[in-house]
Amino acid sequence: MYRNVVYFFLSVLLLLVSCGKEEIKEFPEMYKLDLPWGFPQPIIPEDNPLTKDRVKLGEMLFFDPILSRDSTVSCASCHLPEKKFTDALPKSIGIHGRLSMRNSPTLINTAYRTSFFKDGGVPTLELQALAPISDSAEMDFSVPEVIERLKKIEKYVTLSKKAFGREPDPFVLTRSLAAFQRTLIGGNSRYDQYLQSGDEQILSKMEKKGMLIFFGEANCGSCHTGFLLTDQKFHNNGLYDVYADNGRMRITLNPDDEGRFVTPSLRNVSLTAPYMHDGSLATLEEVVNHYNSGGSGHVNQDSRIRPLNLSEEDKSALVKFLLVLDDGV
Repeated sequence: MYRNVVYFFLSVLLLLVSCGKEEIKEFPEMYKLDLPWGFPQPIIPEDNPLTKDRVKLGEMLFFDPILSRDSTVSCASCHLPEKKFTDALPKSIGIHGRLSMRNSPTLINTAYRTSFFKDGGVPTLELQALAPISDSAEMDFSVPEVIERLKKIEKYVTLSKKAFGREPDPFVLTRSLAAFQRTLIGGNSRYDQYLQSGDEQILSKMEKKGMLIFFGEANCGSCHTGFLLTDQKFHNNGLYDVYADNGRMRITLNPDDEGRFVTPSLRNVSLTAPYMHDGSLATLEEVVNHYNSGGSGHVNQDSRIRPLNLSEEDKSALVKFLLVLDDGV
């Protein structure tokens, strides 16, 4: 999923060239986000107001395999709604059965992300849409070819003009996909209910014990923090001695960033297996065992990753607390 520097700047140029003046109705109907308790209003770019027409167009495009070269792969192929917008595979499978290099992340609460992809290689949700389309392991197409297809389909031309005042172009494509993805917000887990109400009956004794371990002895909460349960920073968690995927280093070219990947949100964590950037850990129990071991000792390993010496009961309690973070299916 990694895009090189040349491609990134070409993509930016492509968008700038296509950013013509919009001619849309004066007062478009805005999309109102239903925000969970404790969630702030996400930042919406000035050039991409969240209108109902833009969201509708983005949703249509998200589920349409027309964005791939042979019209077999859509965004939803790797981000299935019934799987919390993941695909439950170690690594996503694209066109012609090609295997990507990383595990598909959930798109829920992507409106709050400060960077995109596990290496943080793309700064905005709008630009993110370009990468999977052109990736040979995903959709293996080009944005200009996608646009030519869309211009031949009446429903896309009609809705594009309604939402953006123009026919489909790269600006329309990226902004509409981003608009739809910003509506994917969730945060009604039993953990949220517990925090909101203070009702001690919501969590069991074992779940509360796991919560104390999570925020205390195991120190999970130092990275998995805030309403998203992520600091959105990049860390090497000691998964390997040698990394086949260099992570953040692919972007910064700094050896100190080798093996560093963005902290994932733990919301819906039991519903978004497998885990780690490469999907190499199948269960939450395996994840807990990894952190309990203290990691591989890689030179860049975060200093907070250390042997925890948790008992079997402690590890079980920690897993039970992680299950509390699910919104449900």
